[in-house]
Amino acid sequence: MKNPIRRLLCLAATAAAMLPLQTLAQGPYPDKPVRFVVPFPPGGGTDVIARIVQGKLQAQLGQTVVIENRGGGGGSLGTDVVAKAAADGYTVLFTLSSHTINPAIFAKLPFDTERDFESVGIVASLPQILVVLPSFEANTVKELIALAKKKPLQFASVGNGSPSHLAGELFNLRTGLSITHIPYRGGGPAVIDVMGGQVPMLWVSIPAAAQFVKTGKLKALAVSTVKRSAAFPDVPTMQEAGVADFEVDSWYAMFVPAKTPKPIIERLNKALNAAVNDPEVKEKLLAQGSEAVGGDPDLLTRTVKTELVKWAKLAKDANLKAE
Repeated sequence: MKNPIRRLLCLAATAAAMLPLQTLAQGPYPDKPVRFVVPFPPGGGTDVIARIVQGKLQAQLGQTVVIENRGGGGGSLGTDVVAKAAADGYTVLFTLSSHTINPAIFAKLPFDTERDFESVGIVASLPQILVVLPSFEANTVKELIALAKKKPLQFASVGNGSPSHLAGELFNLRTGLSITHIPYRGGGPAVIDVMGGQVPMLWVSIPAAAQFVKTGKLKALAVSTVKRSAAFPDVPTMQEAGVADFEVDSWYAMFVPAKTPKPIIERLNKALNAAVNDPEVKEKLLAQGSEAVGGDPDLLTRTVKTELVKWAKLAKDANLKAE
């Protein structure tokens, strides 16, 4: 009878030799379409930015990039889809900085923002913009504050936990007002209702409102960053409008499920950087009020860690909660 130990060693050696062949048979990544989950409805800022970079990402990856809109829960529903997806690089989260806000205001989320995701990279950054109908009584932030002291007002956002929600609540906190928050399931539906007169004002990312402001269908009162937007240089910052210590800077970024192999993350990051550094993409992003960012995955990881602390403090100071 053959030595059983020798036989086991031979089998192990054969299995090890076959591993490279099995990997080779699977083909290089990606060898099929890649699904990009946008956790907001079509027409919102996240959706607009995803579609701007979609074509260049497809060219870089050599595969179709399919955008799937899964709105709801301030972005948490679609985010959970990615958290529970296979860690094979074929399901990518394309989201807004609500990713770091949700943990601060929701009592419970079905995923862990840090543990369940790996960073790919930041696509772009941009301000939030405060818009109203052209017929709205206030034409400036100062007039808006005076109006809000006289009668109840509401502001729309793209959802609980979104940067637009935080911008509206920070405005309340800094001015001592109590403008009621009306959350929507994305920028598209929110813009439609504000234009229809259902809600008097809206905080939203610039891409969701840019075309309506440029065509005069919406009136912009202020942006949320400390610097003016290159897309709307005539619109003042909230600080210029007289509201001190006001800043909400948001970003769009790509994540994959935790435990995704590093070579796949590097491949996606390379495609992301090539896309956002393309002159045509940069121009389209700028037209939407966004600035191309790029960079390595560590930049996004550091940003997530910093903002989780920042938004938790703001949520506590403003007593923000969402159920």
